[in-house]
Amino acid sequence: MNSKIVLPLFLLVLLYAGCSSVSLSRKKASAWENFRYPEINFVNKASGTKGWEIYNRIIPKPEEYINASILEVVKTLYWSEKDSIPGVNKINYELRNVDGISAKGGAPPVINIFYSSRWVEKSEAGGGDDKVLFETRGVLLHELTHGFQLEPQGIGTYADGGEFWIFIEGMADAVRVHNGGFPEGNRKPGGSWKDGYQRTGYFLEWLTTKDPDFLRKFNRSTLEVVPWGFDKAIKHVLGRRHSVDALWNEYQKYLKTASGKNLNSF
Repeated sequence: MNSKIVLPLFLLVLLYAGCSSVSLSRKKASAWENFRYPEINFVNKASGTKGWEIYNRIIPKPEEYINASILEVVKTLYWSEKDSIPGVNKINYELRNVDGISAKGGAPPVINIFYSSRWVEKSEAGGGDDKVLFETRGVLLHELTHGFQLEPQGIGTYADGGEFWIFIEGMADAVRVHNGGFPEGNRKPGGSWKDGYQRTGYFLEWLTTKDPDFLRKFNRSTLEVVPWGFDKAIKHVLGRRHSVDALWNEYQKYLKTASGKNLNSF
């Protein structure tokens, strides 16, 4: 005689939820499991400096460290490895005994990034090993974004200092903000969305409160809005009723309202 086992409804719901959770986790993992990392050519040009000694002690495997940061960047800018990601095949990463902080040069398939050993020394003096790791990761996220982000079309060049430049530097710092790469307290009211870097970056990250995928969609808008423009791209992503100036004003009101709170809490 065959008998059927009838499970209570709440157990069926739990089982279904558990299976769905596992399925979702596997889907997220599979979106990047075949991502092709570029070749990392790490070159130490700061031998004998204190900065190199600190860097080498804290980050003994720079290639692995850089690859981990690359994955953070591409996951912030794209949905999966199948998206239109610039084909970066090789990254020449140099530690140099020079003033300044860091910079990216070149274009896919080969990009070049330098990082200052003197900046490592200053970071160590200002906060020890933890500060070096925090700053090195934040700077790396910014520079790697320049290698993997898309670029606006039909609005001039980076050198013009216009909306092309604002997008490039704003998005690089937005990715850094999104991944916790700036110290608490850096976000403050004032300025303009046209200022680039952190000012624009924090604003773009705040727009993820309007759409959690805003950074991905804003990056992709460079392929879909031609000629590109900040206001046109925001309308493309968030809807025609929105404008960059109105959103900036709303953002400023939010910052002033939250001035007595933790401004880094979105």
